[in-house]
Amino acid sequence: MHLLDTAAREAIVAHYAQRRHRLYARWKLKTDPVYAATAALLRDSALPLLDIGCGIGLLGQYLHASGARVRYAGVDHDGFKIDTAQAAARHAGLERELDLRCADAATLPPVSGHVVLLDILHYLPADRHRALLQVATGHLAPDGLLVIRNVLREANWRFHATRVEEFFLRYSGWIPGGAQHYPSADELREPLEAAGLAVHIAPLRGRTPFNSYLLVARHRAPDSETP
Repeated sequence: MHLLDTAAREAIVAHYAQRRHRLYARWKLKTDPVYAATAALLRDSALPLLDIGCGIGLLGQYLHASGARVRYAGVDHDGFKIDTAQAAARHAGLERELDLRCADAATLPPVSGHVVLLDILHYLPADRHRALLQVATGHLAPDGLLVIRNVLREANWRFHATRVEEFFLRYSGWIPGGAQHYPSADELREPLEAAGLAVHIAPLRGRTPFNSYLLVARHRAPDSETP
């Protein structure tokens, strides 16, 4: 994985005007491996990237700082977070490189390339998971990657620690409505494989206690019988 050093992380943090966003960005960039893992997957690709549920735009900032030059489009339904992401991009001089807009699954920009969903699905009811996966797959180029990081429902202490953390996120107002449904691995794998994608799932926890996994899916090669 392409890890940013402390100076590079702090440069990203400095682009956020509000103290709470700087604290959040510093903590996420220091402890969460998902940004480095995503950068490692995409850094040599010329395909555009659609980041569904981009929040305050940390992934776009990280990709640029790590040297990845994918054309980045980040969308989120939370207008306040998009305003924050856009302000940070302007402060960094990246308003042309980072296309950040308020949108939902029904109004996504016409991007065909890579798609990422980072910690999004469990904030939706179970009956919306399959629909969002279908939308994401529809924006996937033939050589594109679908990258999903999510908590998975399992009977272990990490899952219970995650539920506690999500309670406080909801109480803080950072995630209005809070977690709705934690999917199992099979709930993610089955619809993607049915859509013709090869799926790989592995733990991705970093320096956190949470039950997080990274799922990477891509179109199967013609006549491929195995994921």
